[in-house]
Amino acid sequence: MTPEDIVITPRGLRYMGQFFPCSVGRGGIVADKTEGDGATPRGRHHVTGCLYRPDRVMRPNIWASPIYPGDLWSDDTDHADYNQLVHAPYKHSHENLRRPDPLYDIVLLMDWNWPDPVPGKGSAIFIHRWRKPGHPTEGCVALHPLHLRYVAAKIVPGTSVIIG
Repeated sequence: MTPEDIVITPRGLRYMGQFFPCSVGRGGIVADKTEGDGATPRGRHHVTGCLYRPDRVMRPNIWASPIYPGDLWSDDTDHADYNQLVHAPYKHSHENLRRPDPLYDIVLLMDWNWPDPVPGKGSAIFIHRWRKPGHPTEGCVALHPLHLRYVAAKIVPGTSVIIG
């Protein structure tokens, strides 16, 4: 491990010599993640992208992509677009990336079950803003908004995310 790696435990996230409290999935951290289990997958993952709401926050880094109205994430295990960014109209099961709350104002994408997703292994694992301290996620990692902005400003594509 290096200081440039993001290391996540149930207690918090360590990055660049800093330690930030974080939330993980309601199912805890598991080695064998499945769709809908609410767990955060153990292992070494990598940051593959950064999305942000340009109507709410400033671009967190030069490689971030805006979230537009109609941007969705497919979580339909029976569809070819499973675990991919898709756009409305989309009749299959999905999650809206342009949420009314601020949870996805900045989203760091990881390579969990991507780019060749296996149905049932679980869709996207994001690093995003938390609802409140200690409130579990559906499997993602969540941070205080100031800590998320700090991390998003410094990371680069390919940054290792070690969850254990």
